[in-house]
This record gives sequence, structure tokens and C-alpha cells, in this order.
Amino acid sequence: MNKRSIVAVAAVGAALSLSLAGCSGSANASSSGAAKSDTKSASVPTVKLMVGGIDKQIYLPYQLAQNLGFYKKYGVNVELSTEQNGGVGAEDAMASGQVDMAGAWYIHTIDFQAKGKDVIDLVQLSGAPGEREMCSPSSGVKSAADFKGKTLGVTDLGSGTDELTQFLAAQHGIKRSDYHTLAVGAGTTAIAAIQRKSADCVMTTQPTVGALTGKHLATTAVDLATTDGATKALGGDWPAAGVLAQASWVNSHKDAAQKVVTALVATMHWISTHSATDIANALPPSFVQNATITKAQYIAGLTTDKGQFLPDGIMPAGGPKVVYAMEKTIGVDTSKVTLANTFTNQYAQNALKQLGLSATTTPAGADG
Repeated sequence: MNKRSIVAVAAVGAALSLSLAGCSGSANASSSGAAKSDTKSASVPTVKLMVGGIDKQIYLPYQLAQNLGFYKKYGVNVELSTEQNGGVGAEDAMASGQVDMAGAWYIHTIDFQAKGKDVIDLVQLSGAPGEREMCSPSSGVKSAADFKGKTLGVTDLGSGTDELTQFLAAQHGIKRSDYHTLAVGAGTTAIAAIQRKSADCVMTTQPTVGALTGKHLATTAVDLATTDGATKALGGDWPAAGVLAQASWVNSHKDAAQKVVTALVATMHWISTHSATDIANALPPSFVQNATITKAQYIAGLTTDKGQFLPDGIMPAGGPKVVYAMEKTIGVDTSKVTLANTFTNQYAQNALKQLGLSATTTPAGADG
């Protein structure tokens, strides 16, 4: 009820006027409260984040942050989606503006900047690819030295797994023309490629690794899932899963970007202080148990590979240089790339300060 109606009604009598005034005060208070609530709701930014396979173990932090309520806790509404086999990759969807952020590998920042697109990694979630080269017993492949003449499965042509495969082969003097590359996706399609013998090996992650091992279809020829394995095969820390965004979007959405990073840094700390079983219990049931894998297998795989996750979201020292060197080795023109512009630790460091935590990862400097 507005003031004009209260004045008009007040002429009828003081008692009625007081009564109405009381009601009006209550109504106005309620209206004011609703306005404040609406303003608060409107102030919460919404960010669209596509993940390069949201049910893969290497990408579990994005969904885990949602399930733990951390995005909401730190003031941001995150709309998660996942790339589909044969569809637009998460990093490409981000670069074209279909989504704001991509849950994808750091290596794509170098690929994009080599093509003149200013894409930056805002927070680093893992220090190893989390991949394994899984080869059928009949393939005869025991290491990357045996790649020549083989059909090697990757998630997609031009993907991070494709580039890793090229690098592993190049280390043994094997050219890309010496083997055949086949896009097999992940999960059931990767398993089918091994079953049908259309691929001798597939580069894949948990839980597909657990399914292949459990069915005795393939064994690990190259371990890129553990820190030690990745260091041995790739020459050092190899930063993989992170959050990528166009620098122009970040510069115009710094508050939203910070809130997403803070939620994910809190998630990485949670991962570092909880068991694989705790993590599996906090994820959607369909992620950890389905037609290809049991929950026990999922937990076993995560227990083995959990060390790939960084506890603080910090880009590790030397990591960018290792990835950059790999790109040069496989023929990527990096002449336009300034390594310092491909990543930042600023948002992760701000998050640690807000959360009252200390970094345990030695951070990469401006030169990587």
C-alpha cells in the first residue's frame, strides 16, 4: 500500500489509519526485503563452463566443486556442460564464445596463441596428463619405441592426446607417417576400438583404463597418469587440466573469474585432504559406476592416479616450458607465443589468501 492511499484512508478515523499504517509498514518492509533479495540474487554472476569430458577422472574437480556446493559458497553460479564425441571441443567452444570457460588442457593456450588467439590458463588443476597408453596384448607394443606401423587411438584428431602421441613417437625417431592415428573418443568407443582390433593402442584415462584392465583387453605401455610416469616420459611436470578463457573475457569479468578459481582451489584442497573413496562418494553415481566400470575399480584407479592433482591450483615451475618444448618438437610454430601470457597464478594466489591456505607447489615464473 502506498502513501497516497494511506492518507486517503486516514480521514476515515485515527484508529483505522493507525491500523493501515501498521499494515503498510509491514508491507513496505516485506517489499524492501524482497528488493534486497532480488538485488543479491542479481549480483551473483553466472559463468558457462564446458568440460572436455566431465565424467573423466582427470576432469573430476569441476563437477566435484558443484557437488560440494563450492561455486555457490564463493558467490558464482556455474553452468557446467560437457563436450560430446564428434562435437565441438570444450576449448573451441570457449574460443568461439559459445561458453565463457573451458575445463581443458593447458597445452591449448599455446596452440591458440600460436594462431593469434589470446587464451589464458587461470588455474591449474593437475601436473600430469592423467593418460595411459593402453595396448592390447596382441599388439606387441611395450613402449612408445614400438609405435611404428601401429594404429594408435586418440580421443580426437588434433586433440591433446594426439599431440602427446606425436611427441612420444618423435622421442624414438618415429614420424607421424610411420603410424596411423585413429579418433576413438573415450569410454565405450575406446574400449570397442581395442575389442574390434581397429586400434592396437588407445591413449585414455580413468575410468576407461580400469575397464580395459578389468576386462583384460589392454595393459599400460606408457604411464602419463602419475607424476613419476609423466616426468620419465615427458621430461618434467606436464600441466594438464586447468581452466581456460579468452583474455578479453577475463579482463571484463575479473570478479566472476576470481570466484570460479576460488571455488576450484577450495576443491583442490579438499581433494588433497580426502581419500579416493571420499571423492567417489561425492561425485554423481553414474560417474563412478556404470556399464564399463565398478565403483571399486573407479576408486582403485583414483587411488593410484590421485597424485596428478595439484593441491593449490598453482601452475608448477618449469611446467609451461616442458609443454612449450613438446609443441616445438612436434612442429607447432611457436614464434608468436609469449609463454608468460599463456598462464597466470594471480587468481589462484588470491584464492589461497582468501581461504587462509598456503601454496605447496613451487609456482612457475614469467618465463614458465
